[in-house]
Amino acid sequence: MELATFGMGCFWCSEAMFSQLKGVQKVQSGFSGGTTVNPSYRDVCTGETGHAEVVQISYDPEQISYAELLKIFFTMHDPTTLNRQGADMGTQYRSVIFTHTQQQREEALKAIELLTAEKLYPNPIVTQVEEYKNFYPAEDYHNNYFQNNPNEGYCRMVVAPKVEKFQKVFETLLKQKK
Repeated sequence: MELATFGMGCFWCSEAMFSQLKGVQKVQSGFSGGTTVNPSYRDVCTGETGHAEVVQISYDPEQISYAELLKIFFTMHDPTTLNRQGADMGTQYRSVIFTHTQQQREEALKAIELLTAEKLYPNPIVTQVEEYKNFYPAEDYHNNYFQNNPNEGYCRMVVAPKVEKFQKVFETLLKQKK
């Protein structure tokens, strides 16, 4: 198993999508990239800890590649908005890839280079690529948040439409329904 750590706005959306992929064993919501040791959700929401809301994905590279995970990352959020995803604003919602290996770093930078050359987005990509240093799991109630709270307002209005789009676009990468 290998690890990938992505910040792409609200971790509830990210977890709901990545957990459906073949080859993904576990998706953990948490915080990365800051200076505070073991911050709480409330701490991170102040924007003062330097952390981003992230998901840490444990995956089998024989079943899903890092390149495929990157494609999902860049497709399922706006990598051109600085410290913002939709109505969520602040450095904790920044677009960031925390790389665990030199190969991941090279693949992430190459993906940005290719997307920039393709002019897929009308604005420049602002996704940060940083060396992975730490990860702190979010409080337990954040785990499987969408699955456990499908009727909550944010889940209905924000998470559900993203998950539906994700399921259509990446249908061939989804785990088989039981």
